[in-house]
Amino acid sequence: MNRFVSAALALSLALPAISHADEISDTLQAALEAYNDGDVQYALEELEFARQKMKAIQAEAFKQFLPEAPEGWDRQLDDDMQAGLAMMGGGMGAGASYTSEDRSQSYSITMMADNAMVSTMGGMVTNAAAMGMKLERIGRQRVALNDGQAMALVNNRILITIEGQDEELLMDAMGRIDFEGLSNFGQ
Repeated sequence: MNRFVSAALALSLALPAISHADEISDTLQAALEAYNDGDVQYALEELEFARQKMKAIQAEAFKQFLPEAPEGWDRQLDDDMQAGLAMMGGGMGAGASYTSEDRSQSYSITMMADNAMVSTMGGMVTNAAAMGMKLERIGRQRVALNDGQAMALVNNRILITIEGQDEELLMDAMGRIDFEGLSNFGQ
């Protein structure tokens, strides 16, 4: 328990000083006070509440890595993706569908991080050639292509999947992903 309280205290001290406290720092402070008062159960509940709020902030920041729509295209964000991941072991997710103005072409991008599915699907990307998938590169990033799907694994913890019919379009979409930013995300 001391590890959690120490982490909570360190986090609360690391937060920038502002004239009015936010919900997360208030919750961390309440957890520390509850712990000091001997109410370990309430302290744990407050820590979990603060953790969930911080995870929500992190998930919102993760969405920023979805590229904007190309010129002449529309992008529709998938607002239900994060809720769906909660049922599959947690982690973070973001997704969007992209459609050309004349609706003749489309593709979707799904990004998942720190989820059990990433480990499973990541093995496919890592061993793509052995599984008969075509391998390409975008800079230093390996991309596996197979049956209208392009997949990339960033730092063995972020899986990017782009689905559509045109392989050239999939690779163009994959080329707009900020792999360097994603590799540093959450670290």
